[in-house]
Amino acid sequence: MARSMAVGAGMGRSCGSRGVRTGPAYNWPLDKCLWQYWSGRINLRANRWSPPALDEDQQAQLKAAVQAAPEKVGIDLANWNWKVVRRFVQEHFGHWLSRSSCLNYLQRLGFVLKRPKKHFLKADEAQRDAFVARYAELQAEAERAGAKVFFTDEAHFRADGDLRRKWVQKGMPALVDSTSPRWGEKASYYSAVCLETGEVEVMEMPGNSNAATSAAFLKQLRGNHAGPLRVIWDNAPAHRGDALRAYLATPDLSLGLVSLPGYSPDFNADEAIWDWAREEVTANQCLGTKAAVQEKLGDFFAQLPYRKQEVQRRCRTVLQARAEALTSSFPTKNVDPTLASV
Repeated sequence: MARSMAVGAGMGRSCGSRGVRTGPAYNWPLDKCLWQYWSGRINLRANRWSPPALDEDQQAQLKAAVQAAPEKVGIDLANWNWKVVRRFVQEHFGHWLSRSSCLNYLQRLGFVLKRPKKHFLKADEAQRDAFVARYAELQAEAERAGAKVFFTDEAHFRADGDLRRKWVQKGMPALVDSTSPRWGEKASYYSAVCLETGEVEVMEMPGNSNAATSAAFLKQLRGNHAGPLRVIWDNAPAHRGDALRAYLATPDLSLGLVSLPGYSPDFNADEAIWDWAREEVTANQCLGTKAAVQEKLGDFFAQLPYRKQEVQRRCRTVLQARAEALTSSFPTKNVDPTLASV
């Protein structure tokens, strides 16, 4: 500090108000060093310390490690973060890295922070591949018959806060006010989406889903859409039972059910409707009561008929992409859709 003040005083004496030297001889080496420091050409650190650099082989080891769980490299923690990176580098390479260095290495090695999706290990890839071919055939058959294909699902929306990432000022906590409403304060719905037309059908149910509520929703869907219908949904217990079988026995119903392969929610386009509703309606806010949830969701569902293009864009899944790739390579066959067992 004293040295800096002395240097500043020396510079003041060496230059007059018009930039003409009035003091002692100009100290060119010192001024050059100060200019480099001020311009960022050199970086002065206490005790001349700088963080160690990882060589190419060490960076490759770090990159491979971060792509698996920390436990795979002997660190008994659930998830990677900068502290786990520092511990890995310490244990394997004997280097100590700061927080910023750890984060810089993650970015340099091509890693980004994302909200993960579940990878369903119980999903049968052979069954999924077979369903892609079946769906491609179903699309072709529906187009020839003038039928609509609806993806269907159910969801519950609770009155407490649905926590998601949110923007906050740097250094401030991300908080969501909550009145801690009871677990029963929720609204439950069926919905179905047709990707070809962008139409969405919604029905609120009074409690949990079962065969009777599923039959009631199919009856509403049948009443609001003319022509043959094909309904694709999962194998939930509510999608089979006596009430559903009784409804499907209705003469001239012209409604076929198709079951998704197990553990394949990523194939169900209707999942995107629920995620969209949570994003726009319930994310990061506690509505407090079932009535408030119903009101907000009612406004959201009422706007969907005017947002059909967005419905089609948001609800497209990997199933459609894989079916299109398949049909571009192989001609589809004229087959009838297989009805799911109910």
